[in-house]
Amino acid sequence: MAMNAVYNGAEDCPQVIPVFPLIGALLLPRGQMPLNIFEPRYLAMIDDALRTHRTIGMIQPEPENGRPSATPGLLQVGCLGRITQFAETGDDRYILTLTGIARFRVADELSVTTAYRQARVSYDDFAIDFTARAGEDEVDRDGLLKALRAFAKANDLKIDWKGVNEAPNEALVNALSMMCPFGPREKQALLEAPSLRSRAEVLVAITEIELARGGGDPETTLQ
Repeated sequence: MAMNAVYNGAEDCPQVIPVFPLIGALLLPRGQMPLNIFEPRYLAMIDDALRTHRTIGMIQPEPENGRPSATPGLLQVGCLGRITQFAETGDDRYILTLTGIARFRVADELSVTTAYRQARVSYDDFAIDFTARAGEDEVDRDGLLKALRAFAKANDLKIDWKGVNEAPNEALVNALSMMCPFGPREKQALLEAPSLRSRAEVLVAITEIELARGGGDPETTLQ
């Protein structure tokens, strides 16, 4: 698939994809996620992706619940990302950027001979993801910024307020969702929110809960 591929709907996306299970990872449509790849199985995954459709699925593994597993189950919803930047280092690592395309639901995980995992997925539940900035007018931007300011003050966070004020609602909501220092369950709730408005509402609710708990990571910097 060409570097300038356009994804207008589910028909443009691969139905069988390599999946990268990563705890706490959150990729959203049109968001960007930097990755530092060094494990041999994931180096192979990137090699194969670059030779084909240049996409991989980011997804969280199921919680272990005190029972560690070499192959944990997968949560049902992840996000397809396309490799939009790629560099190879001198110490056998890949530095790359994934740009989110659309969320998917796992139909079934395949039995494969590759070292990395693969799944058959469906994008049917997330048709809205293919429309940029859908639902922006419904976002309570003032409420979101109020919660962000309170969270930043409580945790002594450094924030690029100029960038925040200039960002469209979709970019703002999704970037904050991806960068804020929340746990895996909260990240998954943000991923599965059905609309941009509901994602913003979930983000505000989680932020307010963290403030009430006095939580947050004071070392985190949002830029």
